Amino acid sequence: MTSLKKQAYNKLIDCGIKPSSQRTAILEYLLSHHTHPTVEEVYKSVLNEIPTLSITTVYNTLRLFSEKQAATMLTIDDHRICYDGVTTPHAHFYCKQCGRVIDVPYEGLSDIQTDNVMGNQVTEVHLCFKGLCQKCQSQSESQS
Repeated sequence: MTSLKKQAYNKLIDCGIKPSSQRTAILEYLLSHHTHPTVEEVYKSVLNEIPTLSITTVYNTLRLFSEKQAATMLTIDDHRICYDGVTTPHAHFYCKQCGRVIDVPYEGLSDIQTDNVMGNQVTEVHLCFKGLCQKCQSQSESQS
């Protein structure tokens, strides 16, 4: 068993998810690809390893991962939901031009996470900055 596969397997156990070859392969993909893939992207990539995999299985597995905190589901906008295997606190940056989602280390995030906001129990905090990434900014400037 590769170290990444073992890491995925152990994370499933730690999150209370019964490991299967499909679940392990999906989580292994998320842990090795920090591109914040959609269900379809995960499906197309893992299909090479598990030809009997269905898109419904990938969808249900990613939902389970999100519910059990093995992965984070990010709702970028009405048309894009993606998944992140990194579950430690961090923010995201979404480029409105190229669609890339980038992890942003954000020290202040731990300051705003709390158990209670105005009497409401907080279970998750998502912070997503939106704008133009450096690459798209450079392309826009060179075209001007």
